[in-house]
Amino acid sequence: MTAKQKSLTLYGWLSLATAMSTIALKSYAYWLTDSVGLLSDALESVINLVAAVIMLFVLSIAARPPDHRHAYGHEKIEYFSSGAEGIMILLAAFSIIWSAVERMEHPVTLQKLDVGIAISVFASLINLFVARILIHVGMLRRSITLESDGRHLMTDVWTTVGILIGIAAISIGNHFETTRVLAGKLGMNGWEILDPVIAMLVAVNILLAGLQLIRRTISGLMDAALPAEEQAAIIAVLEQFVASDHIIYHAFRSRYAGARRFMSVHVLVPGDWTVQQGHDLVETMELHIMSLFDNIDIDTHLEPIEDIASWRH
Repeated sequence: MTAKQKSLTLYGWLSLATAMSTIALKSYAYWLTDSVGLLSDALESVINLVAAVIMLFVLSIAARPPDHRHAYGHEKIEYFSSGAEGIMILLAAFSIIWSAVERMEHPVTLQKLDVGIAISVFASLINLFVARILIHVGMLRRSITLESDGRHLMTDVWTTVGILIGIAAISIGNHFETTRVLAGKLGMNGWEILDPVIAMLVAVNILLAGLQLIRRTISGLMDAALPAEEQAAIIAVLEQFVASDHIIYHAFRSRYAGARRFMSVHVLVPGDWTVQQGHDLVETMELHIMSLFDNIDIDTHLEPIEDIASWRH
């Protein structure tokens, strides 16, 4: 394992430590306040912990070099991490909805909201700090595992913000007689109706995040093409050689697997070129494309432009 790969594993340990810290803080906030909204926040942090454990395992596998059984490397395993995380997020969302429905049927008065809010704010600041680090490193190193974990933490941050706004509204609303009358008609004391309602909104937000992760996982496992902007950059290089060397290319294909990109293209050159001329052309072409990306595998097929068989693809 290289030093670069080891550093990615260190970020996995950072995510693990963050999840354990926020679980402890948010669980304590829930224990103090008995808020189902804060319970939903704590449950999502449990998902973060499980995701961090899976991420550590996946990063250790993805860091292995290609071998005779996996000639294209092991990076694709990262999609199993994001898929597992997506499924766990969906399960957490349904658990939150179930808890919120129970709370609507059996409302309770929230306690010690000021302390609970303070603890949750501190936990969210930890998540925010670590999320920004993971997203930055994930995008820089082309690691979908780190990036998706960071974006999940950011979802957790915004979830907490929504919950805290609702709890603050409950705390303020309980000081006004009109809100008590309105809530009384709903069978609740004060604005406690907002607690399960906001928990359900949080669950919907978490549900959408889980579905997005699953969609991205399926896209990677189905060998989806490179993003449009990356394909455009590659085609721009190919077009430069078409204009200057009077050649033709076709059958351009691309895909990505974790941090690695793959592409193939057929290059048609005059049949009277020497092998050396054709080799030099595609070598120069590949070097230009490689300069655009930190990681790309290129498969170039050289063909004579006059041969009708060269146009069958």
